[in-house]
Amino acid sequence: MTEVKYWTVYLLRCRDNNLYCGITNHLDRRIRQHNGELKGGAKYTRANGPCELVYQEKSKDRSSASKREHEIKTMSRDDKLLLIKSQ
Repeated sequence: MTEVKYWTVYLLRCRDNNLYCGITNHLDRRIRQHNGELKGGAKYTRANGPCELVYQEKSKDRSSASKREHEIKTMSRDDKLLLIKSQ
């Protein structure tokens, strides 16, 4: 398996129209986990799936991804929607 050299900060839109933010270094696998296709994933997204990827940005390492995740999680919903539109 090829080593992934970056982390991704992502936003999912769940079936209930809420936005879920997270980080991963294997985005495809993580989305499948959130949607219940693979073991793992957040309980919230498994219960409110299917979830759709609506935003992603790369980070150089886990630390910077975690910091950006925190920034996004503290944004208002309107600011998150603007972030999604900017992509």
